Amino acid sequence: MNKEREYQICNRCIMDTTDTEIVFDDEGNCNHCNNYIKLSPLYAYHGKETDEKLATLVKQIKADGKGKPYDCVVGVSGGVDSSYVAYLTKELGLRPLCVHFDNGWNSKLAVKNIENILNKLGFDYQTNVVDWEEFKDLQISFLKASVANIEIPSDHAFLAAIYGICKKYNIKYTLSGSNFATEGILPKSWGYNAKDLKHLKAIQKQFGSKKLKTYPTLGLKKEIFNTYVHKIKMVRLLNYYPYNKPEAMEIIQDKLDWVYYGGKHYESIFTRFFQAYILPVKFNIDKRRAHYSTMICSKQISREEALKEMEKPTYPEELLASDKEYVSKKLGMSEKEFDAIMDLPVKSYKEYPNDEALLKFIYKIYYKITGRSKL
Repeated sequence: MNKEREYQICNRCIMDTTDTEIVFDDEGNCNHCNNYIKLSPLYAYHGKETDEKLATLVKQIKADGKGKPYDCVVGVSGGVDSSYVAYLTKELGLRPLCVHFDNGWNSKLAVKNIENILNKLGFDYQTNVVDWEEFKDLQISFLKASVANIEIPSDHAFLAAIYGICKKYNIKYTLSGSNFATEGILPKSWGYNAKDLKHLKAIQKQFGSKKLKTYPTLGLKKEIFNTYVHKIKMVRLLNYYPYNKPEAMEIIQDKLDWVYYGGKHYESIFTRFFQAYILPVKFNIDKRRAHYSTMICSKQISREEALKEMEKPTYPEELLASDKEYVSKKLGMSEKEFDAIMDLPVKSYKEYPNDEALLKFIYKIYYKITGRSKL
């Protein structure tokens, strides 16, 4: 980390030099919002043109699902994005199998939200429960590795589980809540690719005490096989809509009895603790900055409003104390032991074995063949 760099914040969004790789142009605007504007024609909603693409896509999903019990998979977490995707699939007349990945960290509110969504929409549902002892050991390994993306164990297993269910039921489409309108900005320096199985295994081998016997894995070979042989497509459904998060929240509150849980991805207790405490305290990363910057670019919030929101603490003091005690206990360590892990020197993912070069090469070929641009 270059501590000598003079502090600077973008004139258009609120990204700043807490992203150590940020670059500013002559007008003081950063590479993140410039890139967002550049990619907007590809991923943002553009009226009739996008509506026609959605209609064609839905027609294809229904055709590919004909004669099958389901025509798509929808991952549900109890959060805003996935809940709204589930609502939209009903509106589109699709027949999804809803899937929840249970890594042991669900909040009670998230579980209740999922129950309400399924009851209201009448969708079939499966829960993929990870082996807790294996998963806990892997999470502790990533904490000890001192890398910024400690959520890799969850993200990797979720993707692997989704692909596994698609193959099991011969489903060609999985509808994701990932979207350009609220997630189009996220610095590469703040994390690393969750799909890199070599990286995951290397960290577990160095710091873990258990073998991953049942933990679902993906890996490059499986991903290529799923994409080109099974022809499974990941669809970012919200990119086909003029997605406005506050409006989406009102709809699912009204139609699905959904209840807000306090922050982006805070439906998971660990994710809440990770984003609101571990990241800002140990890594000097406040993910709200990227989230609000994206919403500024998509005109869902003003820069002034975003800056005002950033003045608020990432965590209510009482909730922080409660979550810290809960997380430490659930991971099988004392708060003193957890603090010792927090005090370990920060490491880059590059300090551990990884397939970054190979993945970049493969994705470059993929985007060239398909004519797509990476989001």
